[in-house]
Amino acid sequence: MIKHLLSAADLDADTATLILDTAGEMAALAEREVKKLPTLRGRTVVNLFYEDSTRTRISFEAAAKRLSADVINFSAKGSSVSKGESLKDTALTLQAMGADAVVIRHPASGAPDRLSSWVDGSVINAGDGTHEHPTQALLDAYTMRSRLGKLDGLNVAIVGDVLHSRVARSNVLLLTTLGAKVTLVGPPTLIPLSPGAAVSYDLDSVLPGADVVMMLRVQTERMQDSYFPSAREYSRRYGLDAARMRRLPEHAIVMHPGPMNRGMEIAPEVADSKRSTIVEQVANGVSARMAVLYLLLGGKA
Repeated sequence: MIKHLLSAADLDADTATLILDTAGEMAALAEREVKKLPTLRGRTVVNLFYEDSTRTRISFEAAAKRLSADVINFSAKGSSVSKGESLKDTALTLQAMGADAVVIRHPASGAPDRLSSWVDGSVINAGDGTHEHPTQALLDAYTMRSRLGKLDGLNVAIVGDVLHSRVARSNVLLLTTLGAKVTLVGPPTLIPLSPGAAVSYDLDSVLPGADVVMMLRVQTERMQDSYFPSAREYSRRYGLDAARMRRLPEHAIVMHPGPMNRGMEIAPEVADSKRSTIVEQVANGVSARMAVLYLLLGGKA
C-alpha cells in the first residue's frame, strides 16, 4: 500500500479497487448501532486546512473518529499561520506532536507534496490549488459503482469549469485508470488539454450517450478574466435543467461535488431528482476516507 495519497495518479487499478472495496465494508458500519472501529486507536490525524471547507473537513473528521483516531483540527485562521508562519515550520510543529497522518487543503498546488518531505507520517491531499483532490475522485468512483454496478466501460461526462477544477483532474486520472471513458464538456476557454479524456463543447450532443453526468461549479473566485459572456449565457448552454436531463439514458445518474450554484450549472429540480447522487456523495465521502485512513495507517495491523 502507498504511504501518501497526493494524487489520483498514485493509484493503480488494483490499489484503487482495494480502496473502493474497503469503502464498501466501511459503509456497512453506518447500519450498525455502534458506528466505530478500534483500528486507529492511539493514532493522531491532523486536519490542516488553509482554505475554507465544510464537506471535506467534516468528512475526514468523521472518518478518523469512526476509526477511533485522535483528531486535531488545525485552521490557518487564528493560528500562527496568520502571523506569517511558513508551511515548513507548521509541518515541523506537527512532526514534533507525533502526527501519524496529516490531511492538508492548501491554495498552492503542490503543497501536499512538499509537506510529505517534512513529516514522517502519511500525507493525504484534501485539495491543493487547482491541482488535485484524490479522495473526492475516490468517493465519486465509489458512488458510480454503487449506483451502476461497474466502472469499466462507463461513459462519464464532466461538465463545466474544468480549467479550475481539481476534482475534474483527479476524476479523469482515476476513472481512466479504472476503465471508464471520460468526456470533458464546457466552453473552449474552460477546457484544458487533458490526456486520456475526450473533449466536446456541445452538452446536448453528449447527453444521450452518457451513463454519468458530473456538473462542476464555476469557480469565479479563481477567475481574473472573463471566460464566458455572462452567467445567463453559460447556464443556457451548459446548465443541466429538467429538459436536458430527459435526454439522458434511463439509467444515467447526475453528480455534483459541491458546493452547488443552483440555477446556474444545475437546476433545483435536477439536484433534487431521483437521478441525483449529490447527498449520497456526501455520505460515501466518509466511507471512502475511512478506507484511505485505514489502509494508509492501520491496514497491515
